[in-house]
Amino acid sequence: MAGRMITKIELEKLVEKYEKADFILSDPVQFPHRFKTNEDIEIAAFISSLFSYGNRRIFIKKLDKLFEIMGNKPLEFLLNFEPKSLEGFNYRFAKDIDIIEVFRILNKLYSDDGGLSSLFKYGFEQGKSIEQMLQVVTDYFYSNAKSGLGQGFYHLIPNPKNKGAMKRMNMFLRWMVRKPPVDLGVWSFIPRGMLLIPLDVHVARLSREMGLLTRSSNDFKAVFELSENLKKFDPLDPVKFDFAIFGLGVNQD
Repeated sequence: MAGRMITKIELEKLVEKYEKADFILSDPVQFPHRFKTNEDIEIAAFISSLFSYGNRRIFIKKLDKLFEIMGNKPLEFLLNFEPKSLEGFNYRFAKDIDIIEVFRILNKLYSDDGGLSSLFKYGFEQGKSIEQMLQVVTDYFYSNAKSGLGQGFYHLIPNPKNKGAMKRMNMFLRWMVRKPPVDLGVWSFIPRGMLLIPLDVHVARLSREMGLLTRSSNDFKAVFELSENLKKFDPLDPVKFDFAIFGLGVNQD
């Protein structure tokens, strides 16, 4: 499709084909779908999004192991968190010390500060923008982190100030805000029209082929450009086209 912009009709057909419950089975969104309460869902979604990088088959297997360690009870595990339970658990850049620190901060967040929904809502209210909200969330984790951590911690919790694509955080927000069958729709304080596309190398390449992205760097400016172009097709729910871009990739494969 390089050389022309894909049409809304083509995009909508791909969304219709791929935004189905079957999508969940091979996607990390399967983990929050295991749970019923908002707290368990948001914790499971947040943790799943943090580890969603690298080979999909490998990180889903790693997440299966992590939820097994958690007893498939996310909130209960956090509130009674024992660092020893995650000793030896690592994934790529993140060593056990980095992962334990993320869980320790989540324990504080749920014990003292209202949980993820309260933190993200507070962040959104500061500037009514996704970027500002993500900065508030990042600052919370960094300000509560112990010194001497490795780069693994900062890879799990990326900083918007670095102007990266923030792919995993935008994917997490899609899960939380958009409705089923694939997404979970448990947060209502962020309008769907403000969500930003989860951009990785694969999505960026396909978006350029579809005529939806011109920027050569896969950074936050590219995320904003692509999201703005998708708003031309549906200003109230532009991120639904994440499924269309995924679908195009499947068709090419």
